[in-house]
Amino acid sequence: MLSQRSHYVPFCHDKQNSIVDFPAAVSPPSTAVVYDQHGPPDTVTRVTEIPPVKITENDVCVRMLAAPINPADINRIEGVYPVRPQVPTIGGWEGVGEVHSVGSAVKTLSHGDLVIHSAYLPGTWQTYVVEDQSLWYKIDKSTPIEYAATCSVNPLSALRMLEDFVALKPGDTIVQNGATSIVGQCVIQLARVRGIHSINVIRDKPGSDEVKEKLMKLGADIVFTESELDVKSIKSLLDDIPQPLLGLNCIGGNAATLVIKLLRQGGTMVTYGGMSKKPITISTSSFIFKDISLRGFWLQEKNLDQAQYRCSIDYLLALARAGRLKYEHMYV
Repeated sequence: MLSQRSHYVPFCHDKQNSIVDFPAAVSPPSTAVVYDQHGPPDTVTRVTEIPPVKITENDVCVRMLAAPINPADINRIEGVYPVRPQVPTIGGWEGVGEVHSVGSAVKTLSHGDLVIHSAYLPGTWQTYVVEDQSLWYKIDKSTPIEYAATCSVNPLSALRMLEDFVALKPGDTIVQNGATSIVGQCVIQLARVRGIHSINVIRDKPGSDEVKEKLMKLGADIVFTESELDVKSIKSLLDDIPQPLLGLNCIGGNAATLVIKLLRQGGTMVTYGGMSKKPITISTSSFIFKDISLRGFWLQEKNLDQAQYRCSIDYLLALARAGRLKYEHMYV
């Protein structure tokens, strides 16, 4: 029922359920994806009807337009994510919606506004969501829905990793594995906007030449398959591009080792995922003679204040509206 790949799910609404069909003091009934216990998503989730919810004076009722299914959402359902909502609960942690109705004290939002959550809250996999006005953030109506629905996890992670660990400047270089992922694609494009070179590592799979071409069109400087880096002198492959100061790892195992090998003296590798489920191995010499630093990143633990969160989201969505931040379908 739920895909492991990150994509957005448009919600269908009965046109008969217009705003005039329900009292302003309550939301319309909602259709939601619920799970009562942790386990395989295809067996523990169910679609159910949620009764109308009372709208208090500070509440905003939002008709959800689209919400993504991220790998972390699957992990939460399976019960293997570090933070698990109490069950029963409604799935989903990000999405975009349209204001359906507001409480009497709400002045900053009105019917028809396009909004996203201004904090990470569970329960976006339903057709109507009622929350306090402080938890909604109004965005530009011209924003493409698929980017509005997905901006607060993957693109935001890419931005924060580029900004929060190393002081990068134009002309610097980053290296990453998992370059075909949505985070990886965003890293490439955000780096390009800032004049930062990107070296990208992808898996050896059929169609890798086509994938390389797509990543180069997004702004990648160099794209290697893992096997192409199985050489003694990796530096000789970089041409005139400086060695990377920052490395991003979402794979682990050999893919992480390759990122470490490419890092320059004093470089930092940030790990934000472990898709291979293999440990990171680093040589003693990398610590002693290259002074490599290893860091971890978990967006939920960043605790961005509201101003920083909103500034980051505005920046990302402005790039999306300008066509400078986009997603391409390719193997991960």
